[in-house]
Amino acid sequence: MQDENAIAIEAWNTVLYEKFSRFRHLLTKGLGAHSDELFRRHAPRAGERVLDVGCGFGDTTIDLARKVGASGAATGVDCAERFIETAKGDAQSAAASNVSYLVADVQLAPLGGPYDAAFSRFGTMFFNTPGAALRNVRRSLAPCGTFSFVVWRKREDNPWLHEAEKRVREIVPVVSHEETSQVHCGPGPFSMAGPDLVSDLLVASGYERISFERFDADICIGRDLDEAVQFSMALGPAGEIIRLAGDAGRALQPKVEDALRAALEPFVRGGEVWAPSSTWFVRAMNPQKPR
Repeated sequence: MQDENAIAIEAWNTVLYEKFSRFRHLLTKGLGAHSDELFRRHAPRAGERVLDVGCGFGDTTIDLARKVGASGAATGVDCAERFIETAKGDAQSAAASNVSYLVADVQLAPLGGPYDAAFSRFGTMFFNTPGAALRNVRRSLAPCGTFSFVVWRKREDNPWLHEAEKRVREIVPVVSHEETSQVHCGPGPFSMAGPDLVSDLLVASGYERISFERFDADICIGRDLDEAVQFSMALGPAGEIIRLAGDAGRALQPKVEDALRAALEPFVRGGEVWAPSSTWFVRAMNPQKPR
């Protein structure tokens, strides 16, 4: 497991960090639509200590810190040191004094605590051993502490990713993780799309009072069609297929660009590209008595 974790951590510290930084203006706003709605439905309480799992750039950590107020605190944790470096700089610029960050593999490392609540926006789907990660988060929670996390629902309800993936699969040879020495992100964005699977994982990890709430929102994946094509070629399953295909993927990029342009054009709205997305808000509680 540690070898697989090291591969994923290297990916997030190198090629994925660079791609996410390139399109941060789209990702923060688009993904933020989902975390904003979760916070609206289940607002953190003043004075709480909250853990932000897979915090990335740390925008959600700063948001959590503001919501819990000066008497509370938010701690962001991510396996990628470069994301945490950026997050610390942003927290300093925002004068967020009740924010702290930790570089750690959530599947293995101590997370501190006890926390009143834990949160994750699209950070749980990339664990190679999700059961280990979920158990570790639960151990960091106080009795009756809650873990709320956002995951993508099925591919078909997320055309902002799936339409690009379908077109790329028709053109570019798919290379599995086992067939390449290149780093990769881990299981992928739809690994927790099935509520039965996720519920079973949470029960096996010791959680109680598990619930799922659906949320749909259109998100902007490009300020124009050209940017949306480049975004789709860089990130998500389509971007991974192209990158892992190496020279073959690069040689086929002109054909891929034409196919993506045709696939994404129906989503153009007022010059920008807005596509449907769909998530689960998953919530679970740490039992009052330790198991």
